Amino acid sequence: MLVVGAGVAGLTAARQMRRRGIDVAVLEWDLQAGGNAQGGVVQGQPCPLGAHYLPQPGSSLPELQDLLIELGAAERGLGGWQAREAWQVHAPAERLYDQGAWHAGLLPIPGDSKTRAEYRLFAAQVREAMRQGFVLPTHRAPFQAMHASLDATTFSVWLSAQSLLDPGLRWYLDYCCRDDYGAGADEVSAWAGLQYFASRHGFHVPGDPGDDDDPQASQPPVLTAPDGNAWLVRGLSAPLAGAIHLQRLVWRVDEERHGVIAQVLGPDGAETWHARHLVMAVPLFVAQRLLRGPHAALKSVQLARAPWLVANLALSAPLSNRLGAPPAWDNVMRDSPTLGYVNARHQTLDPRPGPQVLTLYWALPAAERARLLQDSARTWAQRVIDTLRPTHPDLPEHLQAVRLTRWGHAMAVPRPGVRREVAQGALAALRQSGGRVRFAHADLAGYSVFEEAFYAGWQAAEALIG
Repeated sequence: MLVVGAGVAGLTAARQMRRRGIDVAVLEWDLQAGGNAQGGVVQGQPCPLGAHYLPQPGSSLPELQDLLIELGAAERGLGGWQAREAWQVHAPAERLYDQGAWHAGLLPIPGDSKTRAEYRLFAAQVREAMRQGFVLPTHRAPFQAMHASLDATTFSVWLSAQSLLDPGLRWYLDYCCRDDYGAGADEVSAWAGLQYFASRHGFHVPGDPGDDDDPQASQPPVLTAPDGNAWLVRGLSAPLAGAIHLQRLVWRVDEERHGVIAQVLGPDGAETWHARHLVMAVPLFVAQRLLRGPHAALKSVQLARAPWLVANLALSAPLSNRLGAPPAWDNVMRDSPTLGYVNARHQTLDPRPGPQVLTLYWALPAAERARLLQDSARTWAQRVIDTLRPTHPDLPEHLQAVRLTRWGHAMAVPRPGVRREVAQGALAALRQSGGRVRFAHADLAGYSVFEEAFYAGWQAAEALIG
């Protein structure tokens, strides 16, 4: 078997096949495996270069629960599946800079009864969505009239129709969309906006009492490590020793009657790889360029994609804290164009002040893709610094190095209509396609998160094994 692409989906597919005793090779153009879940090092300290956390998976994705048990990050006992504390984000987990001070949590605290009423209304809408079938992976959820209606409009328009107008709530919901999809509430579908909450942890109003029967009242800490999701990449890669071939640029794939041929540019020149079957674990816009004579479903896919900038800032010492909540793992500034930053040393449990690495995430509008590529690293580094100056004026005196990672087409954006394509259109056809080439990528779900990539790889492998 041949797998093209060593991102999460490709590694999962290859790992699953090797576990079943199937000979497999993975071809990857990059210098390391992992796709946008890669990790790196700056000034000797580990840091994420892309995705930096994994929400604890629910019962709808037992295969991922099993992987986390195998990696030593979780266990099953009398109480069911449970993530180990060492891998859960340590408190304090989140804080928000708003109105001149830091506040615990990311959702602005409701200041009056009208605002709290809107928060509760949205919480009720999320609870109803959870009853209607919003799960991860998306392919295990139904697609009914409610889902189709939500998929037909933007999240922003839907919120207005529900009289959810509070500026703080709207900012937070827009932030969540940019965090998971790389685009805001004006661009993603209402289905996607609800999926963010209803498929995972729900929505809980700050200060409201918890309800033991309410699945959203308790939000389990997400899983992470100093280098983000790179620990998951290492776990997926471990059984594939000798099977991952880096710096192999696949430029053509031909599906023939008796097998598949991949034309590759390797470190030593041109290579030709032959296999009986191939898993195409690359973004679909790349697959469109590689596969000769692709069928109509692949040709018709047109997913919008979001560019991202990830900036790792190495500091000689912790930054001075402003008024309010203490430094947390995730630190967000309400008025910033960025998504804020995570502290890569937060999980080390080392209480001593010392060198720090802050990882800042910036989801850019699609129109900024060319500028992301063309502007110099120095220019982008200065922009990053400027976004942090209002809350951290002492940043320049502690800054030692900046490592920038540019993701030009990082994430598929679930605009209106995409969920229908996943359920009934071209994306559904690609996921279910037979033949010697199988597709495995988060794009098949219409948006880019670890759970969808993992499931796409697992499903493609099972289809070939079965």
